[in-house]
Amino acid sequence: MSFNLRIAKILALVLPAAFAAAAQTGPVALKSPNGALEISIATVSAQSVQAAGQLAYRVTFRGQPVLEWSNLGLLIQGAPALGPAVRIESSQASSQDETWTSPQGKANPIRNHYNAVAVQTVETAAGGRRLTVEARAYDDGVAFRYVVPEQPNLKELRILNESTQFRFPKDVTTFPGISSGFQTDNEETYQEMTISTLRRQYLINLPLLVQVPGIAWVGLTEADIEDYSNLFLTVAGRWTLAARLSPRVETVNTGSGVAPSFDPRVDASKVSVVAQTPVRSSWRTLMIGDVPGRLVESNMVRNLNPPSAIADTSWIKPGKASWDWWNGSQETGMKNPGENNGKNNETAKICIDFAARNKFEYMIVDGGWSKILPLPPGQVGYSFRGPMDLTKSVPAIDIPMLVEYAKSKGVRIWVWAHFRDVNDQIDVAFPQYEKWGIAGVKIDFLDRTDQWMVNWYRSTAKKAAEHHLMLDYHGAFKPDGMERTYPNVMTREGVLGAEYNRGGARATPQHNVTLAFTRMLAGPMDYTPGGFNNVTLEEFMPRPAPPIVMGTRAHHTALYAVFESELQIVSDAPEAYEGQKAFEFIKSAPASWDETRVLNGMPPKYITVARRTGKDWFVGSITDWDPRELDVPLSFLGGGAYDAEIYSDGPKAAMQPKDSAFEKRRVNARTVLKLKLAPGGGSAIRLVPVR
Repeated sequence: MSFNLRIAKILALVLPAAFAAAAQTGPVALKSPNGALEISIATVSAQSVQAAGQLAYRVTFRGQPVLEWSNLGLLIQGAPALGPAVRIESSQASSQDETWTSPQGKANPIRNHYNAVAVQTVETAAGGRRLTVEARAYDDGVAFRYVVPEQPNLKELRILNESTQFRFPKDVTTFPGISSGFQTDNEETYQEMTISTLRRQYLINLPLLVQVPGIAWVGLTEADIEDYSNLFLTVAGRWTLAARLSPRVETVNTGSGVAPSFDPRVDASKVSVVAQTPVRSSWRTLMIGDVPGRLVESNMVRNLNPPSAIADTSWIKPGKASWDWWNGSQETGMKNPGENNGKNNETAKICIDFAARNKFEYMIVDGGWSKILPLPPGQVGYSFRGPMDLTKSVPAIDIPMLVEYAKSKGVRIWVWAHFRDVNDQIDVAFPQYEKWGIAGVKIDFLDRTDQWMVNWYRSTAKKAAEHHLMLDYHGAFKPDGMERTYPNVMTREGVLGAEYNRGGARATPQHNVTLAFTRMLAGPMDYTPGGFNNVTLEEFMPRPAPPIVMGTRAHHTALYAVFESELQIVSDAPEAYEGQKAFEFIKSAPASWDETRVLNGMPPKYITVARRTGKDWFVGSITDWDPRELDVPLSFLGGGAYDAEIYSDGPKAAMQPKDSAFEKRRVNARTVLKLKLAPGGGSAIRLVPVR
């Protein structure tokens, strides 16, 4: 066992108990603009008040502890850890209050208002290495990051892991997504567990939702991951979670679909970050509110990223898209697809025509359109088809022709591509797509969370912007707010979405509610909603063609207001929507918003989200398997009257989930809507000012 690993084990076992009697010397305290939140940084000792010791932080909300004193520091290969023996040398306070705009997002414009401090520390040992902790306090949360400045005795940094801890004051409730390893598509379900029941071998993915009973709700994630590695969490002691950085991948994953097992005794010895100083970690971000809905409304993750790196964003357009994959068209074709079923020009044209009729901006041509390349002798294919030439179509799919056909209908085309093909062909494929007139690329099977992949996301977004291409990252790690810097990144997967109805029974109504409070805290998610073949739990049987979904018609309609995605997919086959009244809500709902409010909600039971574009509001309410009656005050409307178009569960929806009702009524800010949701049900409401 290495020296650093022994130190890490000792700290994990000893410090949580020691901190119970710890004292801090001259803590640097930072309050939010409204004064409700405070993050303090200090050196602590178990024995006495000292000017030097273990670097630590704590967080309070309205004077109550959200996090007790928790370790800060970095574990360095071939050197002592940074953080256990330091003194605070100086600190500089600052503040920022700006408003910025974006071509896409859940709010626009966005206010970026915070107080900040940079705390400089120096080691007490010989050598005197320096470490800075930067912190920000917003009204809706706090964040901190490490900065290792350039210094004579530290030119290159090889980080094994962080010493960062999150030490809660009591046995809190958590909603973790447990990952099988670091090379993952990040498509998990979220369980409700007290922190005391989490096992040490769990590798917890972010975001993590936490309820500190009687004090606050916390959304723990990270922001602005650049030239660094993704953060996971492990159990480190009583009511304590600890950082685990994704280690560098030294060998290429063959795409076998078998993720490496997680063994902290092995992985803790691997280097996670290699960089030249100065080195900045991503922001460790804690959204904090008195109710869970405040976390969903927060813009902290985006605010913690640098401003847009794209000068002209006029070509970046959020929108909805028809799709040729989820509904089974590749297996069976669509209604009246011409002479050939499946993946062909006729099927694509049906999707394009469907998009045009309903004023959708896009159509996505999924995998199978590009020419398959022969494998070199002895090489194993890395996906379901092997390497593909991203500049050439197969005979049945004429991409340039389809682009022109779609253009004539007012629709633009996105194409699917495997990450490894994009990596190998980006310098020829992206210019070709710009020449063809492609709108964007859905890049799939990234399935890595290490430093190299983090950098690949940003370099690819930059290259795509140079060719006026939007992006959708699939098989991806969580969003980190890079959509502020690269607004051409419209959405990403990293979510257990509707595609799982084709092969399993995990995409339940309760799961959908939970996603809004967990995965969606990090940013947009390509869940691919729109399943209109609705069944009860008892009737559900996973199948690929055509797929069915659990929950009512109104539940799946409401997802277009509940879930954020600036490229919003309308997944089902065109014929599934013909003559269906609830489809009118989907047609009218935007994919980008000026304002987002959570009107009520409690994970994993129910949520009601209201989103505004211009003067129109769209409200989505969904419940788990329990029927529910909710009062929804419309006080957010302001002055004037509105016409409310209400799509709700029909009287037979509990047994016949496709049963839905429609009502139109006049409302105003004094109106309280009475929603009655069936098991697995929902309600979708459009509110339009009376003109």
